[in-house]
Amino acid sequence: MRIAMVSEHASPLAVRSDGPDAGPGTLGSVDAGGQNVHVHALAEALARDGHEVVVHTRRTDPHTPDQVRLASGVVVDHVPAGPAVELRKDDLLEHMDAFADVLRRRWSQRRPDVAHAHFWMSGLAALDAGRALGVPVVQTFHALGSVKRRHQGAADTSPPSRVALESDLGASVDRVIATCADEVRELAALGIPVTNVDVVPCGVDVRRFDPASLGPRPDGPPRVLTVSRLVPRKGVDTAVRALARVPAPAELVVAGGPEGAGLAGDPEVARLRALADAEGVTDRVRFLGRVGPAEVPALMRAADVVVQLPTYEPFGLVPLEAMASGRPVVAAQVGGLADTVVDGVTGLHVPPGDPDAAGRAIAALLADPGRRARYGRAGRARVLEHYAWDRVAAATVAVYRDVVLTGSAPVVPAADLTGVRS
Repeated sequence: MRIAMVSEHASPLAVRSDGPDAGPGTLGSVDAGGQNVHVHALAEALARDGHEVVVHTRRTDPHTPDQVRLASGVVVDHVPAGPAVELRKDDLLEHMDAFADVLRRRWSQRRPDVAHAHFWMSGLAALDAGRALGVPVVQTFHALGSVKRRHQGAADTSPPSRVALESDLGASVDRVIATCADEVRELAALGIPVTNVDVVPCGVDVRRFDPASLGPRPDGPPRVLTVSRLVPRKGVDTAVRALARVPAPAELVVAGGPEGAGLAGDPEVARLRALADAEGVTDRVRFLGRVGPAEVPALMRAADVVVQLPTYEPFGLVPLEAMASGRPVVAAQVGGLADTVVDGVTGLHVPPGDPDAAGRAIAALLADPGRRARYGRAGRARVLEHYAWDRVAAATVAVYRDVVLTGSAPVVPAADLTGVRS
């Protein structure tokens, strides 16, 4: 199949940590994370199966080549839409009409069999272009505005029209791919028919994250690891508080945020350091700053327990990477983490925002090496069965083929979904 993937703000090139084609938004920065990894890995897995993939992402640098070959069978196409500089994803909506215009031109020259949009603004552009040319559109939201607004309230910087546009978009595309059961419930609450929703989880590279290739754990105190963007909803503050409930000398290693040189001036790092000081664990919390993808497997190797404690999480790749690495996980029972981490089998669930429960769970695992080993083996087996990228790609292609066989929407003039994009 010829597959067009649309990922307006999350370039798969961000997964490349070096070289002239390294992308913007290094992993761990505010707007770069799991979606970049997902798009990169899914595109490569589809190409390994013989499909032709073009990933359309917004140009953020005037010197970037128009097209970059990501892998055999995968090309990243830089779309001129708005200024060729990095912008916050919440500021991109006004440029989606221009993005759609470029997609229409590209697709009229070489029509894809199916378009797969990642994130809601990508969906708006893909649907505009797809409806004009009869290209079926599959949508993965990765995150929903209704959930973000519920948890962030006044701190939510999304455009005011986001929730209404997502509701209309989900009802207009040919198929929605949800990544977990909790997302299906949220989509239903938006009025999106669940009969038009398929569940395909995110995946993990089981070759990179492989306990057989990680080697022995380095010497040192018991280590608790969290890998996260440093934004309040990710719950790193809960992990810091939890550490105060864990006997010394256990340490918490925090990977993510600004580059190491920028840690001192980062307001979220300052907040977390002040919290660590108030909790009496300043000397047991280490901030690494932003890490490249190549560094993450070694971080997993050095950890005894991996924690992810967000207040909400659409899916969450870090627990999968930990499980693939044979490491037990302590995870907040929210979103995709409630599906991927099996309580009492591959790790432990705790309520979100509960440092007492998280501290008890971490302490219990650190005190029981045999239990950690059992959970690690079970996590690896679960990942191989359900979350390896070849399985995820096969399930995604099954959705594509079903959409193509059942027919796409008729060709109609492209139009805004609600008439208001603001």
